[in-house]
Amino acid sequence: MFPTVREVLALEPVRNGAPRVVAGECGLDQAVRWVHSSEVPDIATLLRGGELVLTTGIGLPPDEAGLRRYIADLAEVGACGLAVEMGRRYAQRLPAVMVRTADELGFPLVELHRGTPFVAITEAVHSMIIDAQLAELRATEEIHQRFTDLSVEGAGPAEVVAQAAALAGAPVVLENLSRQVLAYDAAGGSAELLLASWEAHSRAIRPAGRTAHDAASGWLVTAVGARGQDWGRLLMRVPSADPRYVILIERAASTLALGRLIDPDPEGPHRTLLHALLNHTMPVEEVTLRARALGVPLDRRHLIGLVIRPPLSQAAERALSEMSVKGLVGTLDPSSAAVLLALRDKSDEPEALRQFAARLQRSDKSVVIAAGEGVSSPREARRSLVEAAQVADAVRHPVTGIVRLTDVGLAGLLHMLRDEPRLQTFVERELGPLLAYDAHHPREQLLGVLRVYLECGRNKSAAAEHSHLSRPAFYERLAKIRKILGVDLDAVPACLSLHVALLALDALRS
Repeated sequence: MFPTVREVLALEPVRNGAPRVVAGECGLDQAVRWVHSSEVPDIATLLRGGELVLTTGIGLPPDEAGLRRYIADLAEVGACGLAVEMGRRYAQRLPAVMVRTADELGFPLVELHRGTPFVAITEAVHSMIIDAQLAELRATEEIHQRFTDLSVEGAGPAEVVAQAAALAGAPVVLENLSRQVLAYDAAGGSAELLLASWEAHSRAIRPAGRTAHDAASGWLVTAVGARGQDWGRLLMRVPSADPRYVILIERAASTLALGRLIDPDPEGPHRTLLHALLNHTMPVEEVTLRARALGVPLDRRHLIGLVIRPPLSQAAERALSEMSVKGLVGTLDPSSAAVLLALRDKSDEPEALRQFAARLQRSDKSVVIAAGEGVSSPREARRSLVEAAQVADAVRHPVTGIVRLTDVGLAGLLHMLRDEPRLQTFVERELGPLLAYDAHHPREQLLGVLRVYLECGRNKSAAAEHSHLSRPAFYERLAKIRKILGVDLDAVPACLSLHVALLALDALRS
């Protein structure tokens, strides 16, 4: 926000005074908070630090001890420099004692060898400071407005992090307390390099304070959390703890904390990656990189897609943790959750699935766990997840253990084909007249009679008993079905076709 002494010396009104730095060059990069002109020898008592003092020297002490004290007092209160106009008190050069004392203290001492109105210097520097302050205010206002808009829109962590990186022009990483990356933006740089060995790198970053800059690593860090409960850290790779960077990172952290309060979704990053695999919303390489940053390596692993109904995602996370198995876990929709297991070797699959099912079904015996075929690369993971979802759709009743495609049978096959127009046409051709009849005669429900007859293996006596009808009444309804459909209910091929149509109808109605 403030110009340095070096920048002030480069201003035209100062250059018109032919400035020459005679001592304290190492302090030229100090910030100039204000410019103050004075001929009072004890001016140090009126300063607060950061002032550049201008003087003609006519009021300075006459003795060496007084001059030494004058320079030392200015340095002690934090003044950033002293510029003395030559010609009134001192003709060609400043007293050696002033130069020597200033050099010892690293205090910038400047000789102005041409007369220059101090007001011109003061106006130029103060305009520079005020312009910088206005620019800083505008930048701060923009930061607050951007993140307020993100909060109102319910933006996710990835959007907040991306906005912070764009405003800072620097990489930004959001991590949890276990140093796993929840979101990041490389600001145009290499994500691979940014996240390489992230956990070890992050643990070496130890700033002093809730928001602080770690000079050794070059990261500005702030805690993320609310209500006294931190759940992560936000890191921005910038050269210093510049006030604008501090405002930016703290505002971003506040937006993230507010978002978590509104939508406490700890499985968000996992769910995002699973949806990305299923819906192609992110390149597979990006999914792999992000998963690795979350502590779930997908490359060079045996991957198995699972779908769980109902969506016991928390129980699934606990099961994986107890088994010391890595995997992505997240809800797919209100009725199901997905898991992508990442096993070290294909031979681990049977035991891992057995243990996982046992743990999950111990907490809920009605849960259905469907598995796709194991694959060897992240590019094939989608196929395994899709197959698992299809198998889960096909399961009509709770099943102990893991359900695979080979377990779902004809009913499962028909369920997977339920959106196929030719299957729908088949159902209408086989059962349409009977469905139309039942719609106009709701008390008879002949479809139910046909279903019981076929499920009892065409045993009319057993079917009548299961229907709670007398034999004559049951036989009468079978005759009516035969007439409506125009089929021989004693013929095996006709009954087989009707049975398949009933199973397909169930799949269509599910």
